[in-house]
Amino acid sequence: MRSIGDMYEQKACEYLISKGYEVLERNYCIRGAEIDIIAKKGDTIVFVEVKARISSNSQEPLEAITETKKKRISRAALIYLRSKSIDVDSVRFDAIGIKNTGKEELIEHVENAFCPNGYFM
Repeated sequence: MRSIGDMYEQKACEYLISKGYEVLERNYCIRGAEIDIIAKKGDTIVFVEVKARISSNSQEPLEAITETKKKRISRAALIYLRSKSIDVDSVRFDAIGIKNTGKEELIEHVENAFCPNGYFM
């Protein structure tokens, strides 16, 4: 199962690079949370959650990002920023959904997909 996730995260990285992003890290982990991709575009650090679904009948990939997941990503992002001494004013949370319908792969990139829910106050 992890190899499928890695494959779609790689596709998301390739997509981001094609759009001018620099991928800084993949699979950044702290206890209880993981950030799929940490990228940079201009002066902005972008934390990216990647969700993929195989099948045209399944739920839309981005619908699978729960409030709990958002809170975990936010907490991990704050720890990352503090460890690198990065200013929180130049941060964004994006989501990439990849849906494989069997005939094609559709990529949806949502910038500012969610706010960090108080972690950056």
